[in-house]
Amino acid sequence: MLLNINFGRSMTNDRDAHWFAEKLTDRTIRGISLETRALIRAGALPIGTKLPPIRDLAFALGVSPATISEAWSELRRHKVISGRGRNGTWVSGDRFVAKPHRLASSGNYGEGILNLTAAVPDVRLLPPLATAMAYGAAAENLNSYERNRILPELEEEIRRIWPYEPEAFLATNGGYNAVYTLVHALLPPGASVAIEDPTGMRLLDILEDRGVRIIPVQCDNEGPLPSALEIAMKSKPVAFIFQPRLHSVTGQTMTKNRLNALAEVLQNTDTIIVEDDGTSDISVAPRHSLGIHFPGRVIHIMSFSKTHGPDLRLAVLSGPEAIVDQIQSYRSFSSGWTSRILQSATAWLLRDPATQASITHARTAYHERRASLVNALQQRGVQAMHGAGLCAWVPVSSEPFAMVTLAAHGIAVHPGAKFSNLPTYHLRVATAILTDHYERVAESIALAAGS
Repeated sequence: MLLNINFGRSMTNDRDAHWFAEKLTDRTIRGISLETRALIRAGALPIGTKLPPIRDLAFALGVSPATISEAWSELRRHKVISGRGRNGTWVSGDRFVAKPHRLASSGNYGEGILNLTAAVPDVRLLPPLATAMAYGAAAENLNSYERNRILPELEEEIRRIWPYEPEAFLATNGGYNAVYTLVHALLPPGASVAIEDPTGMRLLDILEDRGVRIIPVQCDNEGPLPSALEIAMKSKPVAFIFQPRLHSVTGQTMTKNRLNALAEVLQNTDTIIVEDDGTSDISVAPRHSLGIHFPGRVIHIMSFSKTHGPDLRLAVLSGPEAIVDQIQSYRSFSSGWTSRILQSATAWLLRDPATQASITHARTAYHERRASLVNALQQRGVQAMHGAGLCAWVPVSSEPFAMVTLAAHGIAVHPGAKFSNLPTYHLRVATAILTDHYERVAESIALAAGS
């Protein structure tokens, strides 16, 4: 690939189609994208440069407008160009390393700030791992480069607790790694994906980075609304992603009746169904899955980070053989398999009665902490809902006002906008590590909420 970059030419804030025609030698979608990237990196297209209209550039290069549009879409996905349509398109960045923008926008909070942004488990409530790790160090086939999907020992334990009988299992390096891998293995850029709203901000980061079209499916306190899913299905989404048990953002639990109602909507479609059980047994609710109805197109993910420890880096997904093969095939570009030590250690923990008692104790503690804050909020007129899990979803009149007010009171939370593609009027408040100060936090949130 040769580029004719002439730095002797005076730099302006726009480049016409003729200029591009002189510089770009590869007229394929990928070639136009790569060579334009090179021009941006080299400084020949500085930030702020306005790009020529798609039709003008297509004519100058002798390609179709669709070719330019696809090349620009790739650059737009990496957020190095912005804008479209009548407003024009311009260079907005010179970094090509993708990053999770919602997650990366979290602030760095100094001393004296009560940080209630991270809905993570309390490390003091996690089960000890020393014995399990020692056991895992003698795992079957240890240090082999054979790329097995899942250790037989772990699969045996998983089958005991799985909500349906799938064809195949795959161990992955955590729940989000499972989602990231399946999204890249199964969903092409530009595909439509339905996802419950609100949802995990990292799920949105993954989908936005992939360049898919996100179709939000609104929820109530029982789960995604069947009527909203019906509307979403008119766009023929390739996949529908939701949390089939405890909603990690709102703390609400999906009912069996709601799951059955969603099954009716999905009955005559070929949409892939992705179930993300990220909080696992933090929930007291029974495990259930649409895999009972649609075993040929359900991918069910269960993570053990919140219950057994994030440094286990372990989740398991299930699905039909053909789909799991596709996911494993894509995964072979990187790690190829999940540590057998960690898989064996997790199998040991799933059998260990003391670990099960530890999880039960942690679940109760998280419930009490969340309930204490919600009770204090309700006493002050804030209509937060009781539920379960590691955080509370708190309604406010204005998210910007609420964030500024809480910052002034030394409290950091997340705005609801990070978890939604629709207008939101909520705060996501982590409660898992909140062992006291309930009255102080509730008083500050009541002021911030405008109650």
